[in-house]
Amino acid sequence: MDALTSLVEGFGTALTPQNLLYAFIGVLLGTAIGVLPGIGPAMTVALLLPLTRGLDVTSALIMFAGIYYGGMYGGSTTSILLNTPGESASVVTAIEGNKMARSGRAAQALATAAIGSFVAGTIATLLLALLAPSVADLAVEVSPADFFAIMVLAFIAVTSVLGSSRVRGLAALGLGLTIGLIGIDRTSGQQRLTFGIAELADGIDVVVVAVGLFAVGEALWTAAHLRRRPIDVIPVGSPRMSRSDFSRSWKPWLRGTFIGFPFGAIPAGGAEIPTFLSYVTEKRLSKHPEEFGKGAIEGVAGPEATNNASAAGGLVPMLTLGIPTTATAAVMLAAIQSYGIEPGPRLFDTEPELVWGLIASLFIGNTVLLALNLPLAPLWAKLLRIPRSYLYAGILFFSSLGAYAANANTFDLFLLLAIGALGFMMRRYGLPVLPAIIGVILGPFAEEKLRQALQISNGEVSGLVTPLSTVVYAIVALIVLWPLVRRFLPRKVVPSVLDEAAHEIEASHAHHGLTSAVSVERHVGDGTGRARDPEEPRGT
Repeated sequence: MDALTSLVEGFGTALTPQNLLYAFIGVLLGTAIGVLPGIGPAMTVALLLPLTRGLDVTSALIMFAGIYYGGMYGGSTTSILLNTPGESASVVTAIEGNKMARSGRAAQALATAAIGSFVAGTIATLLLALLAPSVADLAVEVSPADFFAIMVLAFIAVTSVLGSSRVRGLAALGLGLTIGLIGIDRTSGQQRLTFGIAELADGIDVVVVAVGLFAVGEALWTAAHLRRRPIDVIPVGSPRMSRSDFSRSWKPWLRGTFIGFPFGAIPAGGAEIPTFLSYVTEKRLSKHPEEFGKGAIEGVAGPEATNNASAAGGLVPMLTLGIPTTATAAVMLAAIQSYGIEPGPRLFDTEPELVWGLIASLFIGNTVLLALNLPLAPLWAKLLRIPRSYLYAGILFFSSLGAYAANANTFDLFLLLAIGALGFMMRRYGLPVLPAIIGVILGPFAEEKLRQALQISNGEVSGLVTPLSTVVYAIVALIVLWPLVRRFLPRKVVPSVLDEAAHEIEASHAHHGLTSAVSVERHVGDGTGRARDPEEPRGT
């Protein structure tokens, strides 16, 4: 009951006219930019991050939550109308959604995606409100050694997602950890990796890193492979669903919600695997299996609900442990940290108005998202016709403006260009961006917990071993060794649903030009495996 009481108080914060306005603006901006081709939710959030800098922290995060959900929905529009997922979690939506659109049912596909996002987001946010305080209470009892073990799990899991290249993932993680080391060591007071440059003594602002890796790196990559030819956008009528469409969609919405939320709440779980599991589940349970591959509405309803439920579930570890599970959550964590607030077990006690106002605003954002996207879907489709040269020139301009506004320091512009060039090279050589940004954010935190654990044990390595950390390290070992162990297991030992999901992942990745879930061959978008843009060449 305490959680529900706090949630009611959070609605009192979120429902003020000022915060309602910011929620509306956030959803509108997030959807408008997220719907543009080639821009996933992580890039949308990173690009609009500087807009919240001058606001009160509560209002800023409420606006940011609107941007977050708006950007998440925008990816489904490009998946359905252009067959171009904004991130790997939207690949499944493209499988059936684009088939529906090409058969003249684009309005129904967009409607079931919007309503499914609303249903799943609402239920998952309620679960977040009920579960997050309990998780935070348990996390208070976690020792520094346990926290370090959880950090290691996050590092290993984010580089070992199904189908990814571990070598490239670890290389990207190493780059992120190195960037996170720049600045003055809090323990010794010595400067590290500053090369005598005074401006680097305070480290590199996470906002500059996020905008550089996501927005500038992607803009440079796209500009280098830009082809001037018009985009063929499928026309959209008024999004509406018949009674038959509703009867075929409501069960997938609910199943997708309860598949996606637990996966999102797992550190470094992400949304790709649960969306494919949802797709496989709906394919098996559907009364119309023959429609799959030709435009089955269940294949849009289930994965879209799963994707949004996973996004809400990802806020549980982010708020209670300070661990992002996706690229979008990582950028959102950077936004919270930019206000000097450190998400973690005590956040619910130290900043209750902020936390519960944010959670309540997710309900409001979901409602505004549904109200906006059903009538405005034809308008969003017209935005897809913006020429790429204008689009990415604008992205570079606003990225530079935002990086300068963060600290009013011209040196940050040079850093932005350097990190943007690094993001370009990472895409060129197939290094995923997500491990890098998580390394930047969690690296200093992991180092701090490691040192605390060793200080408590007087430098003994045994101080890192506790009952909880032992379990976590066992999970790490399982993740690392599973591909090797799987080769020696009988075929029937592997769960059939997971196995079928793996085949679906590989098939859809091949269809969209992807080579992995997190690490993709030379066209990584927001670090989660965006599909190749239709204007990009097949080879590099």
